[in-house]
Amino acid sequence: MAIHLLMILCATLVSTSFTVGDAIANGMDPAVLTLLRFFLAALLFAPWIRRKFGLALPRPADLGRYAMISGALVGFFWLMFQALRSTSALNTSVLFTLVPGISGLYSAVLLRERLGRNRLLALALATAGAIWVIFRGDITLLVNLKMNQGDLLFFIGCLLMALYTPLVKLLHRGESMAFMTFWILVTGCGWLLILGGNRLFQVEWSQISLSVWAGIVYLAVFCTIITFFLSQYAVLFIGPTRVMAYSYLYPPLVIGLELLSGHPLPSLRTLAGILLIIPAMVVVQRQDRPPGPESQDRTG
Repeated sequence: MAIHLLMILCATLVSTSFTVGDAIANGMDPAVLTLLRFFLAALLFAPWIRRKFGLALPRPADLGRYAMISGALVGFFWLMFQALRSTSALNTSVLFTLVPGISGLYSAVLLRERLGRNRLLALALATAGAIWVIFRGDITLLVNLKMNQGDLLFFIGCLLMALYTPLVKLLHRGESMAFMTFWILVTGCGWLLILGGNRLFQVEWSQISLSVWAGIVYLAVFCTIITFFLSQYAVLFIGPTRVMAYSYLYPPLVIGLELLSGHPLPSLRTLAGILLIIPAMVVVQRQDRPPGPESQDRTG
């Protein structure tokens, strides 16, 4: 029971990233904002990694593996901040519920993993709910595929984010997941310097509001470092698939956070779509056997 409570806490922290990201998306160039988030998370993570593993530069082949994984993450977070300039935190949280299912499809291709009946059912429920919310329950919009630009950008980002877990499993070579995550953050900074490093000199740093800086620190600490440790700890007890299934809680959690911020309750049509998503978590929670040694995090 305690593990599931921790995962609800973790899901709550992650869901705040959509609301916080929405609040600061217009305050800074998306590439620079994402770079600062990655850099700060890596900087705060570094002392623990140094004490446990040292900070010697990995071999070029290992850096290449980490860079492949971080490329998917960088693309996702960059597109997330771009998308939040023209869509809502709720829409992005709903679209994110497609990530576990898409990740399962990638795993079936890259890792030859079987999806299983329950995971396919969960994917169908989450997809139906997401489509319902994004197209506001309007069949005409669905037939004509009228998505706003932000939703489309974030969907592309979700396609990249869904690669993360399969790539980690495919490219993992026995090292600690904490060590791997740190160097994913570092190589991610490298990608972001290539993507938007020149924009660092174009930012009017004195004009950046305190709320934007606070948002970046919050995302780095609570939505990156803390959620990583909570997720990795939970994987030891309930396995990666059931941990991943908690992402289906993001939409109702975002609605709760939006209500606390003074936003009105979404329309009944939107709520109907979200009600299709929540059962997907229950389906996946009932699916898995207790995790075996393969799912254990190697922290030594």
